[in-house]
Amino acid sequence: MPSPDDDSERQLLLVVDAPSLLHRNHHARAHTRAVDRAGRPVWALHGMLRQIIESIDGFAPDAVVFGLDDRTASVRRDLYPDYKAGRAEKHPELVDQLERAGALLDALGMATVTPPGLEADDVNASGAAWARLRGWNCVIITSDRDAFSHISDHTKVLRLIDGGIHGSPLLDPRRLRAMYGVAAENYLAYAALRGDASDNLPGVDGIGEKTAAALLEIAGSMQAVWADIDHDEGRTVAAALDSWADEQGGRRLGARVVGHLSAPGARQRYDFNVALMTGREDLDLGLTPDVPGSPGLLPLDIDRVSRVVGFLGVEATTALALRVLTGDPASATRR
Repeated sequence: MPSPDDDSERQLLLVVDAPSLLHRNHHARAHTRAVDRAGRPVWALHGMLRQIIESIDGFAPDAVVFGLDDRTASVRRDLYPDYKAGRAEKHPELVDQLERAGALLDALGMATVTPPGLEADDVNASGAAWARLRGWNCVIITSDRDAFSHISDHTKVLRLIDGGIHGSPLLDPRRLRAMYGVAAENYLAYAALRGDASDNLPGVDGIGEKTAAALLEIAGSMQAVWADIDHDEGRTVAAALDSWADEQGGRRLGARVVGHLSAPGARQRYDFNVALMTGREDLDLGLTPDVPGSPGLLPLDIDRVSRVVGFLGVEATTALALRVLTGDPASATRR
């Protein structure tokens, strides 16, 4: 398990991108055909819950909030009808578990947020902002790279990959730069430049991942790039890129990059992507840390944990949940 922030004076909020985890667990565990005590498919729900219990065990957060997608409306699709077009249709058994996730988590006593017309990505953004404003640390758990734009000195992202919770990287600003070559504060600009194929968002023509990362590393920000293009036809940016290429032993690319950025529609595409990719930071998460026992605060009620997790029909997970979520080490052995 990656280690959480060493600053033990700050409380910790765990923000969970529930749809992301449900999708991964559906594909990874569908072969199990696991069902709950009512005979309904439960492999994605069980896999998500198991991973979150393991995360809580490792990070010891003070509060947990789960973000869910509004499955009935989409502000982003209203703005861009082709948003996420081309994705494969979801399997009915996955859809069933996505629709039941909120009720399961609410019954357990967790905090869930389904923002009208928005997505779990927006809950990630609001969770990071909530923690920053209150002097808390934050860990976002997701498999989606969009959350990288929220990384800061006090917000980390545990990006789930094939190794599961224990084999996944915990990204802070230093590790993000080492792995992707992008500063955390520039990740949104980087994503807007290269686009996002999974959301069916094209990037700026001619600007791929490597070029975007190099441009931002050299210029420092897209504000500086656009200002140079506006006031000096991009000469400073082009010269800096050529100097960087010379140092790397590669082909000079300054004029070509500035040409792509100066092309008709390039800045509009960039600005549009930034607007669509930016997560909402002002959502009401419903967390009330000063009210003991309110949703999302740990520990959880023993009877609720026993009843809700037990209904999934996996004794080992019920025992783990009782130990980790209730704050009572003896609770698992008493039942």
